[in-house]
Amino acid sequence: MTGSIRSNIRGDLFGGITAAVVALPLALAFGVSSGIGAIAGLYGAICVGLFAALFGGTSTQISGPTGPMTVVMAAVFTQFVAMDPQSGPILAFTVVIMSGAFQILFGLCKLGKYITLVPFPVISGFMSGIGVIIILLQLGPLLGHDAQADVLSAVIILPQLISDMNVNALLLGGGALLLLYCWPHRLAQLLPSPLVTLFVGTLLSIWVLQDSSLAVIGEIPTGLPQVHWPVFEPGLAYEMLKAALILAALGSIDSLLTSLVADNMTKTHHDSDRELIGQGIGNMAAGLIGGLPGAGATMRTVVNIRAGGKTPLSGAVHSLILVTVVMGAGPLAEHIPHAVLAGILIKVGLDIIDWKFLRRLLRAPIFVVCLMLLVFGLTVFVDLVTAVLVGVFLANIITVKRLADTQVAALEVISRENLQSELLSARENELLCKAQGRILLYHFNGPVSYGAAKGITRKLQQESQFDALILDFSRVPMIDVSTAIAIEDMIVDSQAAQREVYVIGTNDVVHNVLSRMEILSLLPEHCLHERREAALETAYSQLSRVMPE
Repeated sequence: MTGSIRSNIRGDLFGGITAAVVALPLALAFGVSSGIGAIAGLYGAICVGLFAALFGGTSTQISGPTGPMTVVMAAVFTQFVAMDPQSGPILAFTVVIMSGAFQILFGLCKLGKYITLVPFPVISGFMSGIGVIIILLQLGPLLGHDAQADVLSAVIILPQLISDMNVNALLLGGGALLLLYCWPHRLAQLLPSPLVTLFVGTLLSIWVLQDSSLAVIGEIPTGLPQVHWPVFEPGLAYEMLKAALILAALGSIDSLLTSLVADNMTKTHHDSDRELIGQGIGNMAAGLIGGLPGAGATMRTVVNIRAGGKTPLSGAVHSLILVTVVMGAGPLAEHIPHAVLAGILIKVGLDIIDWKFLRRLLRAPIFVVCLMLLVFGLTVFVDLVTAVLVGVFLANIITVKRLADTQVAALEVISRENLQSELLSARENELLCKAQGRILLYHFNGPVSYGAAKGITRKLQQESQFDALILDFSRVPMIDVSTAIAIEDMIVDSQAAQREVYVIGTNDVVHNVLSRMEILSLLPEHCLHERREAALETAYSQLSRVMPE
């Protein structure tokens, strides 16, 4: 790692500086929109950016406050301040510290590879929902008013805000949004559009409009931050844990998705568990000094990579540049109008919305469309954790059903109506023909999950004219406990009907599950075989004693 840093110092320095230039206006905007203050955004960008770079598992990732994290943090801050105006802010920052601790726990428990398994329609739905939330909450500042605390309030009061709009604020915010979209790409590497927008919008506000009614950032503290030691309120334990888990889960998903983007651009592979630990350390540090929680930021990461950043040094440089702003350049940002920040954030919200999927909405399967829209609606009008939990649950239910149908369809039943099979050897087919359909062979193909267990049992119940049942697991890599219980029911029912059951071809995994559930103990020794032909020989031999000549 040290050698790669030394070999790319110039690229990392330029990448970190460029990322910091992009991060500065976004950090200020996220801090203001959260309701905590612009400095909270800077503190969050510094802490999460630095520690995620030093301890994370994605060498090119730039971390800091993001749109999704800010939306949730704004709700958390509002919630706890409303519950306890005096200690509410400290409780909110304690939640940030707790969320970081949860992320570290996720990493230590090796959960990184599972977090990115959230189905695409769910990710699309909640990301688009977050984008809409950001846009709706910024309509107030765009029109010259204060931001609303929640989406419903923003929607309800919108007609009044429009009728009482500040035209100068709308011109600034609309102009900022237009400049962000129109800024030439060839200039973006030298002068990122958010920084240009911030600079131009502020100059227009001071020298051209000269409107004292325009809301501005105001005083930004400089110097070293104050440490906010965590305070845990037992009466609010449930709310604090819930909020911390939401932030931790969202920050983990957001970061690891950005890591995948970085991997695609750099042709490398990140360490997801280490990345979660680095993000967790960064968020704990941010909470300690009153900063916004953060995650891997896609736009800043892409800018860093394109500018030459390849190692964690670029993330550290990005944070150190922001430190210089906090230490002395804060007064330069005090006159930035909220309307300009609103324009920048609306652009962020529009970028977060999954337009690529929305354009294909009419071509997607109806379930995928309904799932995406359900998650979208729950995200906007209920809360993120409900949206994700409901979306993942429904997606998994449908996936299990489809897998179960596939597994049941893959089951080959060789019975009285079908005594020949290409699967079997000549001798095995001969034995089945001699048995005249009294031997029923169940040949499982592939893994057998709990979803398929009921279908397999139902299929057996449709067979009645047999005296021996052979369960062939030679092509089954694994089964679960639910499947094992279904197999037990098949064995018990068959034995109750005076039918012998044979189990063959179990590998170590399948054998272990059946043994631990005490299912193999239901069968005598001569009913357990490794090879199918041996089981057929034994079954035919047993039946031939009572078969008519």
